[in-house]
Amino acid sequence: MARQKGIIKLKGTIGDITFYKTQDGHLAREKGGIDASRIKNDPAFQRTRENGSEFGRAGKAGKILRTSLRALLINTADGRMVSRLTQKMIEVIQADMVSIRGLRNVIDGEAELLAGFEFNIRGKLGTSLFAPFVGAIDRATGEITVDLEPFVPANMIAAPSGTTHFKIISAGAEIDFEADTFVEMHSETVILPWDAVATLAITHTNTVTPASVKPLFLALGVEFYQEVNGQMYPLKNGAYNPLALVQVSGL
Repeated sequence: MARQKGIIKLKGTIGDITFYKTQDGHLAREKGGIDASRIKNDPAFQRTRENGSEFGRAGKAGKILRTSLRALLINTADGRMVSRLTQKMIEVIQADMVSIRGLRNVIDGEAELLAGFEFNIRGKLGTSLFAPFVGAIDRATGEITVDLEPFVPANMIAAPSGTTHFKIISAGAEIDFEADTFVEMHSETVILPWDAVATLAITHTNTVTPASVKPLFLALGVEFYQEVNGQMYPLKNGAYNPLALVQVSGL
């Protein structure tokens, strides 16, 4: 892989060189590699096929998780979130101690490994929200809850420069990774001033299927706003909004 220099940047293929653009800039690489049919059929590439199968399954699992939380993610995520989540899903799949290699999956893996995953590395929940909260997943009732006692926003929320207001957001999700389906409910506070006046207690209850046997997730985040002439605008288009998985029940 080489980096393109000069005023004119190329895209496409010329001879054996492919030119393309990434987040890291304009790059070029030489075409090559092993024939696809050989990878698909040669016994020597059995491990490669198994790894590829599980990588694809991890990507698919990450996609359904992202889709289930789209209502929250639409306002917060970094440019490498998808690849970071896929890598974490690979760890979950590799923790499957039941299925054979190549067929390991999230259902039998350790979904709890996803707890603590930050969807936005530019604004992490762990370094933004310092107000104590209690998250809980009641599998019997299907209630996925988060509670925050009254707190002083200016003291307990590390907000980006320019913040005047914020809101607390949360979601509960029940995901069937085999069927690619989910049940989701989300909650949010009203937009609150980021000042030295204590909030009221905050309680969110997000309900999914009672007595579910699918993995359950609780996501918690903060959205930052700036007031200009009486209007509220997402601060820097939500670039620093934190969102994280704070509770996971994988069964």
